[in-house]
Amino acid sequence: LENYNYQYDLIFLDIKMEQLDGFRTAEAIREIDSGTALIFLTSFRQYVWKGYEYRAVNYLVKPVTYSVLKLELNRFFAHYSGKEEKYLCFSNHSGKHKVSYRELCYAETSRRNVLLHFGEQTQEIFKTMKELSTLLCKEHQFAQCHQSFVVNLSYVKDVEKLDLTLCSGEHLPISQPRRKAFLKKLTDYWGDLL
Repeated sequence: LENYNYQYDLIFLDIKMEQLDGFRTAEAIREIDSGTALIFLTSFRQYVWKGYEYRAVNYLVKPVTYSVLKLELNRFFAHYSGKEEKYLCFSNHSGKHKVSYRELCYAETSRRNVLLHFGEQTQEIFKTMKELSTLLCKEHQFAQCHQSFVVNLSYVKDVEKLDLTLCSGEHLPISQPRRKAFLKKLTDYWGDLL
């Protein structure tokens, strides 16, 4: 955890480890990285369901044969191959962070920086909204609804006049000058999902 590498695709964790058990390790990993896949590999059958609280891909009981491990890896690669997920990696006063574009709900201007809202977290990123919107709005699922807000369209529940509601129930403003372009991108995005 001290030298955590955000480039991991898959981590195997045992439950019983010397300094920190597998569940506490998984919890610490999930606080900084929600995208890396986890597989618990252990001899403790009684904790199978607890492993899924940390969004584990699977829970394998020891001893694991080569054929079971090969089958599990083949399943993992078949599911994730060709799905290069995009991430936003950044550092701030609280440490280094990685958030997948899929999980990023919205970004808002905060003084000279930007606050990112994802999962249960809000993290500050030391960029301007202009820099961040240029990066995010290249992606199909992001649109700038207001000078101070960029939103992930997959989290938009509905739009009424100059107000949008997110699936979380939060409301974000839509500025009049950006309304037409925002609604077009939202309509295109929703149309692609139908």
